[in-house]
Amino acid sequence: MREQLDRSHYKTNRSAELYERAKLSIPGGVTANIKHFSPHPLFMKKGKGSKLYDADNHSYVDYLLCYGALILGHGHPAVYEAVIDQWSAAGTPVFGTPHEIETVMAEKLISLYRGIDSVRFTNSGLEATMLALRVASAFTGRSKVAKFEGHYHGGYDQVLFSIQPAPGEAGAADRPETIPESKGIPDYYTNHTLVLPFNDLEATKNLLRENAEELAAVIVEPVQGGFIPAHQAFMQGLRDITKELGIVLIFDEVKTGFRLSVGGAQELYKITPDLTALGKVLGGGFPVGAVGGRKDMMALLSPEGQDLLSAGGRQPSSERGLFHSGTYNGHPLVLAAGLATIEVLEKEGVMRNLFDTTDILRNELEALYLHYDLPMQTIGLGSIFNIVMTDRDIENYRDMKKADLNVRKRIDERVLKFGVYSKPLNRYSLSTVHDEQDLDFTIQAHEKAIIDMKDTDTKRIF
Repeated sequence: MREQLDRSHYKTNRSAELYERAKLSIPGGVTANIKHFSPHPLFMKKGKGSKLYDADNHSYVDYLLCYGALILGHGHPAVYEAVIDQWSAAGTPVFGTPHEIETVMAEKLISLYRGIDSVRFTNSGLEATMLALRVASAFTGRSKVAKFEGHYHGGYDQVLFSIQPAPGEAGAADRPETIPESKGIPDYYTNHTLVLPFNDLEATKNLLRENAEELAAVIVEPVQGGFIPAHQAFMQGLRDITKELGIVLIFDEVKTGFRLSVGGAQELYKITPDLTALGKVLGGGFPVGAVGGRKDMMALLSPEGQDLLSAGGRQPSSERGLFHSGTYNGHPLVLAAGLATIEVLEKEGVMRNLFDTTDILRNELEALYLHYDLPMQTIGLGSIFNIVMTDRDIENYRDMKKADLNVRKRIDERVLKFGVYSKPLNRYSLSTVHDEQDLDFTIQAHEKAIIDMKDTDTKRIF
């Protein structure tokens, strides 16, 4: 791949054409806002192993991996065969009825996750966090939820607050404001969502005590954005205070599930949440989500004695249960892909090799940037990390805002041209199929990007 670093004739004309065409029928030309970047996103046409291939026939070492979902890389044979075998045996992609593989996956998750005694499946991580909040509200009888500044749990009204608030709007560090991140969010949710300061235990405790009688749940990414870890003492303190106040603790492990260990962040921290939301890796590249948790909480989801969508099935309010449904929940092809993925990850040495590969890349990148006198550190756990252009400690969203995002963005734009793919400013996720050649190529691309940036810059950049 060494020759690919010479991309003096690199053009993305076909991607630009496809983007202009898409804008005629799709708002902004993309079906999810996170897929966009300037001047236009790259349109991909193929993936294989650790590589992506775009519409202009350029190849890339892929570290986006569908935002971390593809932990086995693109088109892993075990996943492919599991899906084909399931379809062949069943004679149909989906039943719309219960099937055994739902139970098999539920049993697997119960065996792996310390906070899961019972499971319901959804079609995305977003749906999983949303259902977890509904369960918490039903269990406690309270309507408010608390989330942490800088944490993302899905693009819906209840939690789309204070993810990237402007410094002038964010409020005090120990008492963040609740800032909507989208138009169209009703004031109700602004008034019923409390924003907490991540990794600040004392301030978090104070806010929770003040609002305890109204709070149903605290939802948290144990590793913010997949790469800023919570302190052990913070996580333990959060578990203790939520227990004390009778507030449901939800771990959003959509990003961290299977990527820090097969048992997620809760296994790493040795802390048991009340509810857990999973997604991404769980589907092996297919849309999936799951909510698991305490039996007494999850029991509220039982449909026995009620059938909202059948004629005459509506129950009196005094007997009404907690409704949850979805035509494709527990899709057999998706769960087959997920089980095949987990089976590979459980093989001896697979996770250790993945973490070792990640650590090698992190260490070599840090050494490279140090060589060029650029302040940089890699931050993360397990198989995820991010490149942060600062030598200061990073513990939360506000610390990230102090890093040099401009230099990082200019480097990202260049490494993309040289054949390393991740959306600019995004984290790096590694797969089990990234190898020594991929890492060597990635280091070379970063070095070439640094040199190119310094050669073309007319002012001091650090």
